[in-house]
Amino acid sequence: MPVCLILADAVLAMLPSGTFALAWTHSVEKTEWREEWRVDEASLVLVEASVAGSGAGMEAPDGAKLQGGMWRWRPHERREARLLVANSTYGGDYRLCWQNACQPLAELLPGWADGPVEISPCVRHAADPSFGSVEEKKQ
Repeated sequence: MPVCLILADAVLAMLPSGTFALAWTHSVEKTEWREEWRVDEASLVLVEASVAGSGAGMEAPDGAKLQGGMWRWRPHERREARLLVANSTYGGDYRLCWQNACQPLAELLPGWADGPVEISPCVRHAADPSFGSVEEKKQ
């Protein structure tokens, strides 16, 4: 099931993948935080989390392993119907990663600073022909 990017209740883009990562820079420590997600039916499931440092409430939990300069761990199962992300002038833009590439949300959704972006499975939007995949929008 693909992932939809929604702004103000309108589907603006669709990732042609059932897995993605959401990455951002921590507003205080200025280090990268990353979460790996997969779509499971009508939910988003957190698969792995990683952080490139510690401090300011971002310590890696017991059992985390240092790999490639990041502390990585598999959190307890967490399912979400959707994620809401907002732009922050303190930490910079969120980056959405899929198929081994990352792109800032601001580039994927120009004008998105006007409100929070919803990231959710495309289950309820699958029949809507008014949106296309991110790849189609880049062309």
